[in-house]
Amino acid sequence: MLIIPAIDLKDGAVVRFVQGRFNKKVYSNDPVKVARQWVSQGAQFLHIVDLDGAFSGSPKNLKLLKEIVKAVSVPVEFGGGVRNLQAVKDILKIGVAKVVLGTKAVEDEAFLKKAFLNFKHRIIVGVDAKKGKVMVRGWKKGYKNTDAVKFCLSLKKTGFNEIIYTDTLKDGTLQGPNIKEIKKILKVTGLKVVASGGISKLGDLGKLRKLEKEGLKAAIIGKALYEGKFTLSQALKFS
Repeated sequence: MLIIPAIDLKDGAVVRFVQGRFNKKVYSNDPVKVARQWVSQGAQFLHIVDLDGAFSGSPKNLKLLKEIVKAVSVPVEFGGGVRNLQAVKDILKIGVAKVVLGTKAVEDEAFLKKAFLNFKHRIIVGVDAKKGKVMVRGWKKGYKNTDAVKFCLSLKKTGFNEIIYTDTLKDGTLQGPNIKEIKKILKVTGLKVVASGGISKLGDLGKLRKLEKEGLKAAIIGKALYEGKFTLSQALKFS
């Protein structure tokens, strides 16, 4: 199980939200330094979210992304406001390993199919769910009462073999991941899953690691690391 530190960007700083709402907690005004620190502590992959982009509809932190990609020697994935094919191209040119699609992937099936045709597994869809329903536009609203599991099945039909799953009610709360829903998605869809949201203690990583044989591929960790609930080196023991 790959352990992936998250770096959430807003107004040029590293922040954390709670259930998609900004809690005004700034952890660093130097995202590049934070990226270097995670890599120096053993991170093999970084997950970067452009929160400004997620809320505005177009990426706003590409300059910072470029600096981070140049500064670290590990693969980076990036998402937040990526809603057209040109944006995907531009981000991939920067040197990221994968581009994360969210809102546009849910709202525009034709776009998603075209994106997959063009970029294959250089893109990954972030399935953000609240009570089993897909959320869009910075998690501000649901989309036509879309069932998360059914949406995942449609992604598999398109050709995707992996998703990022985030329970929006868990994200940033330090209340533990939604193991039940993750198990359901793994069992019903057969997709590989990167779990995100709610990880609060090493025991949560233990629970997730037990799902590796069922297709759990990685865990994205944000607030627990920034709040010092455990260290990255401790978390990496579950990788």
